[in-house]
Amino acid sequence: MDSTGPDQTPFEAVTAHTSKLTRQYQAYLDQVTPHVLPRWIGTGVLLITFFARILYAQGWYIVAYTLGIYLLNLFLAFLTPKFDPSMEQEEMEEGGPSALPTKADEEFRPFIRRLPEFKFWHSATRAIAIGFFCAWFELFNIPVFWPVLVMYWIILFVLTMRRQIQHMIKYRYIPFSFGKQRYNRS
Repeated sequence: MDSTGPDQTPFEAVTAHTSKLTRQYQAYLDQVTPHVLPRWIGTGVLLITFFARILYAQGWYIVAYTLGIYLLNLFLAFLTPKFDPSMEQEEMEEGGPSALPTKADEEFRPFIRRLPEFKFWHSATRAIAIGFFCAWFELFNIPVFWPVLVMYWIILFVLTMRRQIQHMIKYRYIPFSFGKQRYNRS
């Protein structure tokens, strides 16, 4: 049976249309992948637009709080190594497989993120777009005392980042490439 013919069932028509949209979306993602700065600028503009909507409407604080918690979670996954040195240290103490060295005079181990930059950007942008969409419907405007949410989010951010920075210092890794020594090819 031809997928574009008149004999096509409604389910097949929806599936074909969904497949076409998915391919177009993936083609768009493939095109924007190498353009890191413009992608993040676009996400920043979307986030500022979202906050402007929240401030202008004087509501939807729970949507903003939920978005903030989700973005914090993404950011922590972005800063965390894929292979956590603390977990590997526990495996070594329990007689598990030996981990690669973590001391300065031992073998170099590259930093691999738990959440790669592109997936971080994609998830963050999608979450901001969903939050912006939700900020237009009264159903999501749950009345809350927003200063409590802001203070709770700030406390959560400070405590979580302090723990993450202590982890980075303890296991001597830097999740960013600036400030790292570079070697020229000779």
